[in-house]
Amino acid sequence: MWHLVGSFKGQRNLHKGGGERLLQSGDAEAVWRVFFLSSPTVSNGGASLREKVSKPKQILSSVLLRHFEAQKMKSLNLLGGHISNTSHLRKPPAKKVSFGSHKSRNCRISTRSSSFFLCFFFTLLYQAGILLGHPQCLDYGPPFQPPFHLEFCSAYETFGCCDQEKDNAIAAKYWEIMDYIDPQAYKLCGGYIKDILCQECSPYAAHLYDAENPQTPLRNLPGLCSDYCSEFHLYCRSAITFLTDDKHIQECCEKNKTRFCNLLNIQDQDYCFPNVLKNTDLNHNLGSVVEDKKGCLQLCLREVANGLRNPVLMVHANDNTHRMFVAEQVGIIWVYLPDGSRLEEPFLDIKKLVLATPWIGDERGFLGMAFHPKYKDNGKFYIYYSYLDRKKVEKIRISELTASPLDVNKADPNSERNLLEIEEPAANHNGGQVLFGLDGYMYLFTGDGGKAGDPFGKFGNAQNKSSFLGKVLRIDVDGRGSNGKPYHIPLDNPFASDPKVLPEVYAYGVRNMWRCSVDRGNPVTHKGRGRIFCGDVGQNKFEEVDIIVKGGNYGWRAKEGFECYDIKLCHNSSLDDILPIFAYDHSVGKSVTGGYVYRGCESPNLDGLYIFGDFMNGRLMALQEDERGNKWKKQDICIGSPKACAFPGLISSYSKFIISFAEDEAGELYFMATSYPSAYAPHGALYKFVDPARRAPPGKCKHKPVPVKTKSKRIPFTPLAKTVPELLNELLATKSPKKAVNTTEMSQASSRPKSKKPASHKGSAKRKPGKPKPTGSGKKHPKAQPTKAKAGGSKQTVRTPHASRGSTTPLKRKGSQFSRAKKKLSKLPKLKPAAKERKQKKKRFSSRSEM
Repeated sequence: MWHLVGSFKGQRNLHKGGGERLLQSGDAEAVWRVFFLSSPTVSNGGASLREKVSKPKQILSSVLLRHFEAQKMKSLNLLGGHISNTSHLRKPPAKKVSFGSHKSRNCRISTRSSSFFLCFFFTLLYQAGILLGHPQCLDYGPPFQPPFHLEFCSAYETFGCCDQEKDNAIAAKYWEIMDYIDPQAYKLCGGYIKDILCQECSPYAAHLYDAENPQTPLRNLPGLCSDYCSEFHLYCRSAITFLTDDKHIQECCEKNKTRFCNLLNIQDQDYCFPNVLKNTDLNHNLGSVVEDKKGCLQLCLREVANGLRNPVLMVHANDNTHRMFVAEQVGIIWVYLPDGSRLEEPFLDIKKLVLATPWIGDERGFLGMAFHPKYKDNGKFYIYYSYLDRKKVEKIRISELTASPLDVNKADPNSERNLLEIEEPAANHNGGQVLFGLDGYMYLFTGDGGKAGDPFGKFGNAQNKSSFLGKVLRIDVDGRGSNGKPYHIPLDNPFASDPKVLPEVYAYGVRNMWRCSVDRGNPVTHKGRGRIFCGDVGQNKFEEVDIIVKGGNYGWRAKEGFECYDIKLCHNSSLDDILPIFAYDHSVGKSVTGGYVYRGCESPNLDGLYIFGDFMNGRLMALQEDERGNKWKKQDICIGSPKACAFPGLISSYSKFIISFAEDEAGELYFMATSYPSAYAPHGALYKFVDPARRAPPGKCKHKPVPVKTKSKRIPFTPLAKTVPELLNELLATKSPKKAVNTTEMSQASSRPKSKKPASHKGSAKRKPGKPKPTGSGKKHPKAQPTKAKAGGSKQTVRTPHASRGSTTPLKRKGSQFSRAKKKLSKLPKLKPAAKERKQKKKRFSSRSEM
């Protein structure tokens, strides 16, 4: 299993030292991130780190204060509508409404209040310090590459937040607005309207609409840069009636351009439209895996399970149920359902058979499990565990069991059939991986027998091909051997015909391979399919990653990594060893945990990356193959950057000791870790990798799990780790004084509470005959209701998801709004040919959206 070096106390000191190195690096953002996260995890550095964080914190604060001074005289009220441009229309008069807690009847907002400044400062802290460089859509997910051409918002067809259905819906809204606009206004404002409507497709839509900041007013119009807003106001100010129901915005638009544009302004000018398109920093490598200045890949996590006792593996049955089977080191296997719940009764409980102790770092226990490739038909699965025989001899047992015919979520413990037992001369280096290759054969990975330096025999167990230890074994579990063995030897095993070698041996020279996996291959080209990757734990200097080949000698104990360990064996001309694809020394980590090549659907940027880690220091790494030089490039993976992971449900920390990696039935990647590596300590958790930079197009990764009957009670999942948004909200809540003016209170733009959705356009009852109806019916969404905050007594508006979240149907709005605007426009001349042309265009878009 994992290889312990030094005492557990030393491990904690190493972890602590990692935090101090972070301070010395001068990375203020990273230190600020650590300051946020106070749980005893990898993202924290220990209590001592928090005591030393003041200087970087001051650096960050000074930067924000300078930004605050430059911005503080601007209005904090950031509007309440989604842009849907219309033309140079005359809009109906809007009644003046009270604004926020000031009860003012004009557009000017007082900025003299110290409490206002404090609230504004923490808003800036959230925005400028955390969300910079963070692509995000209005449904709070990362942007994606649309699978088909976008005919309307074509500027975002390579990368953005709209698929073809959403694009057609925006086009329908556009042509609906055009029906109420005179020809001159159509000519002047058509481009503005299209640009603004299409900002829902921008990869930075969440920033443009301020959708992710709970401390700012709700808005349904994107942030416009000053020059662009001035032009829009000059030519198209009457169109505002069609774009938002917000009476306050309408009133400001009527009164004064400066006030109106201040209202549409957003704090960070890098994100206003159209500046966001010109910013090289924001658009450089947009959609690629985000790297920091040191080349560290920025990924995020989602907590999937917790309270586990040293979770050593997670596997699926490949039966289309998408269940996850998570095994604890003590010998218990739990069933997790696709909805995230866990069954109360375990799939298998053999803790009475398994040899496991509460000692920290004990490598014995339940170590491996694999389902038969035809499990759906035969119900067979296989386990690998430590046990004591009747003579108190420690052994490894590999056995076959079947699922209960009465309950698919329960194994039959009485069905165990022993396949192989191997005596262990020491308590460590027990191996533990069991898997099936694409050839249908079972592969077993054993350790070298333990102690240090493989001291058994003339050249150790690993180089001794007549020993089961230190090997990769391959057997056929569907057959029986002629010599009475409960399995068959594949005829093409490399040493099957050599009487001096165990016929089960497929590869040798292995020290203690901890976690191996089969590459599914590229989903399109199938390149790499069937490769077996393993992490082999080193002795004193190096950890390595290998690709298993038939008959290969992986060098131990002659070599460790790329260097000699046993000089005499190393210079033996007959060694002919297979070199690792990657090795790292103990300044990087001291105990490799093998991982997987990502071949899932949800994070396309990760395809082809071999993701693995180190047990001792919690380091996550990735290998990228360079096909030209047949080499592998290593990159570190950084988890938990607030600016990268500020998505709902994502967390910014994980437990330090990385025990194992896993792959679900859909190909998504996970890992298991614990904060205290004892087989009886319930501090283990299961985490899922998420790429915050790019996701798959909506609907592409959907799968329908085959339902299974459950007789056991379902226990809903309760996360323990706080998400990044929750941590940030708590920070703002604790830092803001109780009497601070709530920024959401400052934008009571209308008497009804607002949700984060764009202004919709519903045809009125007075619609002209012959006008084609916009596509989609549009469903009404529940309105957010104001609630009273527990602290401070200020009201907060409950923010509902953007209307584009979950439906791309054109949204409805009150028909009276169009009716009022139509009356204003009734005296304006109209060009019939132009109107007919617009009708034809609208029909084309409507027909596409209905397809």
